[in-house]
Amino acid sequence: MKIGIICYPSFGGSGVIATELGKSLGARGHEVHFICYNLPVRLSAGSNNIFFHLVDVVGYPLFKFPPYTLALASKTAEIIEKYNLELIHAHYAVPHSTSAHLAQQMVEDKPVKIITTLHGTDIRLVGLDPSYFRVTKYAIEKNNGVTSVSEYLARVTKEEFCTKCEIRVIPNFVDTDRFISRQDAKLRRLYALPKEKIITHISNFRALKRVTDVILVFEKIVKEIPAKLLLVGEGPEFARALELVSRLRLQKRVRFLHNLEKVEDVLGISDLFLLPSDMESFGLAALEAMSCQAPVIASDVGGLPEVVVHEKSGFLAPIGDIAQMSKYAVEILQDEKLAEDMGNYGRNLAITKFSEEKVISLYEDYYREVLSA
Repeated sequence: MKIGIICYPSFGGSGVIATELGKSLGARGHEVHFICYNLPVRLSAGSNNIFFHLVDVVGYPLFKFPPYTLALASKTAEIIEKYNLELIHAHYAVPHSTSAHLAQQMVEDKPVKIITTLHGTDIRLVGLDPSYFRVTKYAIEKNNGVTSVSEYLARVTKEEFCTKCEIRVIPNFVDTDRFISRQDAKLRRLYALPKEKIITHISNFRALKRVTDVILVFEKIVKEIPAKLLLVGEGPEFARALELVSRLRLQKRVRFLHNLEKVEDVLGISDLFLLPSDMESFGLAALEAMSCQAPVIASDVGGLPEVVVHEKSGFLAPIGDIAQMSKYAVEILQDEKLAEDMGNYGRNLAITKFSEEKVISLYEDYYREVLSA
């Protein structure tokens, strides 16, 4: 198949999944074309069957904001015609699916079809804003196929936008050969002393990720257990997180690792992963931690209960419940048998339900189904 992928090229979960999906499809012999404003962060040059096409957005004094959606549609139409693409896979209803629909109309003589994967922000935040509601609804209804990363998100989408739409749930996935536990003393010494536990959080540091909650939970943990906290990522809440660490005098115990490329190295040596978000439609970072046999403590919201099994691969707690999350964390870190059992359960779940091989096959089957319809 000849497939175009439109996604955000950032460290966010949707961009990561879209990039890993494209790489896996390329490895299976499909021709994959990424159409983005930057090279996706997890896409290396020279991958087999992978092509990257830069979307240039030219600013004119007449435009208050650069018209990215139009530039993306124009570039997508160009790539469809030049490479005879059969399918465009847009990640996010707005703006990517809308751009794909416009491109489809511009090349109406080409039988290209559009599939959109809903990741969450496009539905729960952007789509529900009155300014974008109708265009989001249109983008969902006019697709040749729609997928969602969780049962939760599929249910919300139907309730809010399209009760009769068919939405195929295809979960996020993880490379279980890459995300593994690493018994690497040398690597651990880069971040912690031999008797210290390593606790990790990875996100785009938006407000809904509640990075400050991670720090507050950690403050309670270190009162009972020697530990280091590794914060991976950057975003709007970075400065606030930095200030809180300073105010709590935790500078020697907290490391900011920014946009670390090989997050599997850090997850592979982690004893615990924290994800106290206001909302997660899936929770890719939690899955990657589970694949590395790190127990997870997360908020009991959205699609997280479909990933983190309470009392099996970690614990779920109410949003903002610092005391409960801290209690769970100390329980795990003080009980080696519990931590090992949870790590093993999470690893087994990652392999049996969320492995890359299993989920990529689901996407391939869905592509063929849409193309043959």
